[in-house]
Amino acid sequence: MKVKNIYKCLILGALLFAACDSVDYPDRFVQTSGVPKVDFIRYADKDVIITQANMEEVVCIVGDNLTSIHDLYFNDQAAILNTSYMTAKTLLVSVPKTMPSVQTDKIYMITKDGQEVTYDFKVLPPAPKISSMSLEWANPGETVTISGSYLFDPVQVEFPGVDPVNASAGDGSEISVVIPEGAQPGKIKVTTSSGTAQSIFMYKDYRGMLFNFDDDPHPANHGWHAQVIETDETALSGNFLRLGAPDVTLDAEGGWNDGNFSFEYWPGDWDDPVTYADSPRLTDYADFSDWKNMALKFELYIPTSNPWMSGAMQILVGGVTVVTGGGAGVLDIDGNVTAGANNTFISGNESPRALYVPWKATGSFDTGNKWVTVTIPYSSFIYGPDGSQATGTLDASSFSSLTIFVWNGGVTGTECQPVIKIDNLRAVPYK
Repeated sequence: MKVKNIYKCLILGALLFAACDSVDYPDRFVQTSGVPKVDFIRYADKDVIITQANMEEVVCIVGDNLTSIHDLYFNDQAAILNTSYMTAKTLLVSVPKTMPSVQTDKIYMITKDGQEVTYDFKVLPPAPKISSMSLEWANPGETVTISGSYLFDPVQVEFPGVDPVNASAGDGSEISVVIPEGAQPGKIKVTTSSGTAQSIFMYKDYRGMLFNFDDDPHPANHGWHAQVIETDETALSGNFLRLGAPDVTLDAEGGWNDGNFSFEYWPGDWDDPVTYADSPRLTDYADFSDWKNMALKFELYIPTSNPWMSGAMQILVGGVTVVTGGGAGVLDIDGNVTAGANNTFISGNESPRALYVPWKATGSFDTGNKWVTVTIPYSSFIYGPDGSQATGTLDASSFSSLTIFVWNGGVTGTECQPVIKIDNLRAVPYK
């Protein structure tokens, strides 16, 4: 009895639904025959006719017999059609969010029986984004590569102090531009048809400069080893730091050779480690309060004749409680720093460091006989000397010193005689 009643209810419900469907929804979508006709396209939220739109923007196609459209493409990217927003006269649709493989600047409307109607309409990529420049300290007249996303032609680059210049775009991930004469230090702007982006990095950035190896008050060597500070025909400008030499071998394990591959700057006086008059703390040169959003940047030159093929560039920082002019420091019972003289700071697992190993992917690394900018986020200073997790942590007071040592890193490479030139070490915002 109950089953029979349920069956009757189901039949009655179906009849009622059919009746409501025909009476209450007279405009319910029905695919029509024939071909669509487009009069114009406008913004979905305002009555303004447009001939182009950004990806993911919702537009309204206005015309006739639009319900005959079965598939719709912007260039070669299929749009999602929602029949709830399709009538014979209007069609609301979101521009696909994927960049076209082939940009024809047309909309393709396909009917159920395969007929095709096209309409001229340009899809704009999102506004450009800038992430880096191949050489932030390039000189006017030199060509640099700016990397980012949505960097499509036509594209212009504006350096501070000069008019915008045209750049050459590729696949959207980078552009090439010649630094114009008269360009001044500062942030750059990149403009495409979709908008303008401003860089976080600065051209010839002097903020947070720690070492330029040229002038006072910026320091240079101050530790156990006085590495070579020199200039030659490859110099970016003035002096640079050199690690290694054509006749100095670094073994496959990146063996300990601090006499040739280590640069140290440890603040304080050897005999009086709490005196910083002659060797200031690096925290006196840069503000590290927001260090998690900062990076150590520098320019790097490695000639093709002497590539780097073993050892990690270990980059260590340390506060005055662990490093002084005398080596690894300790606190006495009165809270004063006293100098030590041992390798524990470098070889121990407590001091967090970054490990820069650009040769690991291919087995060999050089910069093609040119200078490039390297960015090492301070948030990546988390390793011990063998690549394992460091046991210590950093805070804003940890950046008083800097040690760069090509050694170990838990990687094995190939015996080599690398020449590593470094300039303009600086602590700057990077995001």
